[in-house]
Amino acid sequence: MNIKNKYNTKKRSLFWLINFFILISLAGCDLLSNKGSNYIPPISVQLWSVKEELKADFKGTIKLLANMGFNGVEFAGDFGPFKDKAKQLKEFLTENGLSASGAHIGFEQLSASKLDATLTFYQELGVKFVIVPWDDRAWHPTGVIELAKQLTKLSEQVKPYGLVIGFHNHDQEFNDHQGATYWDYIAQHTPESVLLQLDIGWVNYAGKDPIEYVQKYAGRTLTTHFKIRTKEGDNVTPIIGKDNYNWAELIKTNIKVGGTKWLVVEQEEYPGGLSPIEAVAQSKLGLDKIIEQL
Repeated sequence: MNIKNKYNTKKRSLFWLINFFILISLAGCDLLSNKGSNYIPPISVQLWSVKEELKADFKGTIKLLANMGFNGVEFAGDFGPFKDKAKQLKEFLTENGLSASGAHIGFEQLSASKLDATLTFYQELGVKFVIVPWDDRAWHPTGVIELAKQLTKLSEQVKPYGLVIGFHNHDQEFNDHQGATYWDYIAQHTPESVLLQLDIGWVNYAGKDPIEYVQKYAGRTLTTHFKIRTKEGDNVTPIIGKDNYNWAELIKTNIKVGGTKWLVVEQEEYPGGLSPIEAVAQSKLGLDKIIEQL
């Protein structure tokens, strides 16, 4: 074989080799794309759901929740024997296959004198999302202005700690205000870095469409409370999957539009004599079945 033929042979081999790797890369991208389209956020539980059990046996209750298949827990101020021991609590969660999906904390814990200690604790615990669960200024015509300003300021203050500040709704935030709702005011007067944690039970209770609000404020529903809130005489069970709400469509919207990182089960009603832990277990099973059918 002369030098020219050797060169042409090597050139063809190199051409096919390059095309082979391009095809492999494209296939890999397609696989990643499919993986992304099938992504389901992990499931957490708001610990307020089992607050009495936690008081009686913190470690045992956390282990029960882990055994139900939860991936994480959202804290509500009770740390059992781990108060002021964030690193040890994180280790305990890890030992049980759990992560801290977030934490509900009041504005008083985020005051100037407590801010660093509070944020350092949650940073060490592995919490990324710190969420204010309640403030009655949120449905007051002038109070909501100050609330939005405070959330805006906190959104900058939490950044050095690698955290995200958020706000959680009840039904009153969906009262009419300035041609929309108080929730709209909060969303539109805070930066996009402020998490909007929708509580589905309360949004439905207020007669609004949760999916509409996930779509309206795209990328801000980073965690969502999966809960049913019943009204007297409406004959609806508070167990997820045994009601008539379209949870599957909500989950799809969470994933496609909301930027949702966690689905958080919260149980505040315990039907038919069920204990809180039993009701949580049933809602978890109901949510699992819904996800299996997606």
